[in-house]
Amino acid sequence: MKFNMGIARGKPNSVHLNHDCPFCRTDQLTGIKEIEGSIILLENKYPVIQDAYPLLIIETDQCDSDLSEYSEEHLNKLMAFAMKHWLEMEKQPEYKSVIFYKNHGPLSGGTIRHPHMQIIGLKNADYRETLKEDYFEGLPIAEASGVTLNLSTKPMIGFTEFNVVMKDLANIHQFAAYTQQVVIYLLKHFNARLTSYNLFFYHWNNKYIAKIVPRFPTSPLFVGFRLRQVSNNLENIVEDFQSVFARNLSES
Repeated sequence: MKFNMGIARGKPNSVHLNHDCPFCRTDQLTGIKEIEGSIILLENKYPVIQDAYPLLIIETDQCDSDLSEYSEEHLNKLMAFAMKHWLEMEKQPEYKSVIFYKNHGPLSGGTIRHPHMQIIGLKNADYRETLKEDYFEGLPIAEASGVTLNLSTKPMIGFTEFNVVMKDLANIHQFAAYTQQVVIYLLKHFNARLTSYNLFFYHWNNKYIAKIVPRFPTSPLFVGFRLRQVSNNLENIVEDFQSVFARNLSES
């Protein structure tokens, strides 16, 4: 894929440069496709990826909020809204694949602090060609209503990655709940220095998968040699997570 540097230079940046937030000025938003309460689907004004059609989902009208803070009602509404538009776009024949993801924090690759997700239709690239089943396998943490949560034993990038795996869209509320619990755990319990994460979604092998990745500076061993490293305390992380959410997991 080609990245348009000219367009990228003109993007606003409220994460690193303290620019005004464009998503707070709702009266100036253009290319709006659908609105549901405070959730807005719109075209991305800065299509930095060539041969692609980019959409944004503004998650809430609360600029300083985050997925970790949403009420159960808003979380479920947002996840259903986002998944619906992602999967509808997948059916359109002009796209070879459709990627769906979320950035949060200064090390996530994002430039706007206001909570949002991105859906991008790729005309000439299929993200699924590089996937492997073992990217989404791991130590079990919890399972309920046909949805599983695990900690990767063979992560895509390295160290620590969480996977939420669902086979049936009827279980989307449990899928959303596990995803939110992981984000809460990462931001409040995992590491005091953690400020950033990515949330990636995959529709692959008849499954819907969310991979939640805490972001730190990327290991040079991965950047230079594609050598993935795995944390040596995965079992301790699983036990700690289960302890933090003991009541929630037992009620699932």
